[in-house]
Amino acid sequence: MIRKLLRSLRESKTATIKAPVYISLEVVMECVIPLIMARLIDRGINAGSMPMILKMGLLLFLCSLASLAFGVLSGKNAATASAGFARNLRKDMFDHVQDFSFGNIDKYSTGGLVTRLTTDVSHVQNAFQMIIRTAVRAPFMLIFSLVAAFGIDARLSFIFVAFVPVLVIGLAIIVKKAHGLFTQMFKRVDRLNTVVQENLRGIRVVKAFVREDDEERKFRDASKSIFDLNSAAEKILAFNMPLMQFCVYGCMILISWLGAKAVVACGGDAALGLSTGGLTSLFTYTTQILSSLMMLSMIFVMVVISRAAAERIVEVLDEKSDITSPENAVMQVRDGSVAFEDVVFRYNSTAERPVLNHINLRFESGQTIGILGGTGSSKSSLVQLIPRLYDVTGGCVKVGGVDVREYDLTALRDAVAFVLQKNVLFSGTIKENLRWGNEHATDEEMIHACQLAQADGFIQSFPDKYDTHIEQGGSNVSGGQKQRLCIARALLKKPKVLILDDSTSAVDTATDALIRRAFREEIPNVTKIIIAQRVASVMDADQIVVLEGGEVNAVGTHDELMRTSSIYREVYESQMKGGEDE
Repeated sequence: MIRKLLRSLRESKTATIKAPVYISLEVVMECVIPLIMARLIDRGINAGSMPMILKMGLLLFLCSLASLAFGVLSGKNAATASAGFARNLRKDMFDHVQDFSFGNIDKYSTGGLVTRLTTDVSHVQNAFQMIIRTAVRAPFMLIFSLVAAFGIDARLSFIFVAFVPVLVIGLAIIVKKAHGLFTQMFKRVDRLNTVVQENLRGIRVVKAFVREDDEERKFRDASKSIFDLNSAAEKILAFNMPLMQFCVYGCMILISWLGAKAVVACGGDAALGLSTGGLTSLFTYTTQILSSLMMLSMIFVMVVISRAAAERIVEVLDEKSDITSPENAVMQVRDGSVAFEDVVFRYNSTAERPVLNHINLRFESGQTIGILGGTGSSKSSLVQLIPRLYDVTGGCVKVGGVDVREYDLTALRDAVAFVLQKNVLFSGTIKENLRWGNEHATDEEMIHACQLAQADGFIQSFPDKYDTHIEQGGSNVSGGQKQRLCIARALLKKPKVLILDDSTSAVDTATDALIRRAFREEIPNVTKIIIAQRVASVMDADQIVVLEGGEVNAVGTHDELMRTSSIYREVYESQMKGGEDE
């Protein structure tokens, strides 16, 4: 896990190395200062030697200045390294998620991915900065101070050794108990983010149905579960400070008592035993040793929190896309012909029933294909196999006479334009949204695509026309306008296959007819696959496919299906009768 995370260091490696080097030099200076203090007291103050006082005083000033400089350089490099590491880690995760197939994305909630990219990375960043500074400083300070303390008085220094097992055992118990709680808490944070996102995205629905109280309850419950787990974890971590204080003050009391007796016994003469300066230095080293242990305990706490976050980050980084381009992939799609050959598809390999079962269909390039079926008949699942948004479980799908699994993914998806059932527009101008279809599209090409999609009329009515700003999710345009903009965006790709997944449901029948006529006249060589609920939207198609329960019920033209398919005939009669009554 650590090795995988450290791959995100890249250009921050230099700063990552410099930070612990500078902190080590700072520790050396801080450990030298008590020795100089001891000489100042024993050889300067006690001996009444002003030259020695001035000499040691100047040396103290220079060491303090060097310690300050090394500390500043260490902090600067640690901050640079941790910020760069977090930036690269977020980028690596985001780029990795972009390569996910629909199947991979289905494994994670949107809130969970957002939490991993934000909160979890922040926890890991803080832990990383603490590790390259404090986790280096504390052990070095501990080792250097212990060596110096043993050099002054070995017997008194064994007091530190006696307290180490107490500290280690206590910290191990704290870490073990707290880690599981933090792991659960991060999952609850995912849930909280999901609740917030759903509420903000559907705020109009919430207000329309007067469900504010229910949404507040959902948020309150999600927030309380985080509070409960966080409180439980913090209660365990709270034992860290009393444990450290027990060790710190225990050492201080024992060294004060035994050290004072040793100084009195030898009359403060360093030659006979422990001197006054030596005891003063020992107090300083005691503080340094115990503060180092306290730093280590803080690192343990941070590692406990960040470990759960790191595991969640690595879980995303380890997720392998189940749809990738093959070696020696086909880079060119010949034409827009589509064939389903004995296709079987399951969203989950453990599912008992397939979503699509033994589908055999063939669409010629340039044909207009209509797909009808009731809710849950797997119409969307069928067309999502064409650009390899999902892979078949059995059989194969061919585009241009080639199995889609043999194509380079980019080449295949560039040749297939997909207008999804849930239309999505991004914050930005209309032009910026249209250029998702073709980033190099000229103004004339955009206007032409919008004319085909019957979108140019309402765009021209806006004050800023094509420079009109679209709010996040397209909330400032109607459903029908959003659908037409998405169709225009797809047309700008100049695809060989155009798939409309119920993409004119919010458009009136007259506009729907104009869009279909524009398709026939302007893009005759493009294979057009139209999923629709209205028979009128597909009745003039070259082929109409009727799906039922994930299987092909009937295939044919409108006239043929009126004679042979009871399902199609019932739908047609119910819709046409409804129109006549109206």
